[in-house]
Amino acid sequence: MSGSRITFLDGQSGQPQALERVIEHVRKQLEGPALDRLRAARRPLLAGIGASYAALAAPVEVLRGHGVPAQRVLASEIEDGLRGFDTDLLIGVSQGGRSSETIAAFRAARDVPTLAVLNVTASPLGALADLTVDLGNEPDSYASTVGFTAAVAALDLVAGAVAGRAEDPWDGVAAHTEAVRARAADVIAALRLRAARCVAADCVASGASRVSAEEAALLLREVPRMPAAASVTRNYLHGAMESAGNTLHLVFGDGREVELARSLSSAGHLTLLITTQDVDPAENLGVVRLPGSAPSARVVLETVVVQELVAALSDERGVPIESFVFANDDTKEGGVDAADFELASPVGAV
Repeated sequence: MSGSRITFLDGQSGQPQALERVIEHVRKQLEGPALDRLRAARRPLLAGIGASYAALAAPVEVLRGHGVPAQRVLASEIEDGLRGFDTDLLIGVSQGGRSSETIAAFRAARDVPTLAVLNVTASPLGALADLTVDLGNEPDSYASTVGFTAAVAALDLVAGAVAGRAEDPWDGVAAHTEAVRARAADVIAALRLRAARCVAADCVASGASRVSAEEAALLLREVPRMPAAASVTRNYLHGAMESAGNTLHLVFGDGREVELARSLSSAGHLTLLITTQDVDPAENLGVVRLPGSAPSARVVLETVVVQELVAALSDERGVPIESFVFANDDTKEGGVDAADFELASPVGAV
């Protein structure tokens, strides 16, 4: 269990300050010998499961952008070892360090150095890792808020260390997070009633923002219990968008995504565009404008918008945010903590 449990709404409100704490904490860990070991890696393989897997799309984008071959894989795909993968560093992500699949992957990894990115260092995964980077045992909600965005920030700093990146994109993150949340709340207030009546959602993005689309699909399923799927922009154009109908569309991006959002909304489909571009809202089209930022910092801001949306939809649909239905006992080493299912945010507190 990561730190202590807080409600989703408390996670949202405390997120700006928590991000600043985590970023400073991680920066200090990536100095001296740890930095030297990371810079020696030339072919990192990144593994996770669930939301952790989604978060890995951002550091992969950063690494490739700096000429470092990198890929992400579901931890369950390497539970039997790294055959077929040419890697010199396995990076695994698990907030509580108890994800069964990631632990199995670390146990199966032989002759390859391992790095675990965790919220809780004293954990089964932390014990297996050659090197750990932790978030500082931050309190988090069960449907993750702070833990997810902080993991994205930590992974970006790790990727920057591996790539030898000179710049650090995280100054001012608290102020940007607060401003984007306020902006998102205004936009979402106008569409939440109609969005809550949608039968499903499509979440579409490219590049590092694939993190945001995948996390949005997961949170829509976890929180307001809305069936949702994530797609890469160009793939979505090749037929997947044809099923639009009483569906909510979340589109993240500045390029082809803008025209996609306009196409969907002009056809009568409710669309929320999250972009840095100056796009006018229209009938069926809500727009949340983001400040320009580096890819991973942008993902954090996009996720802030998603969190605001799912909290509003949970309230509108009358689904308590932390009222999870299924406790799969084999996903966490040591089983699921029953206390995680006892903390629920008030339905009407959005």
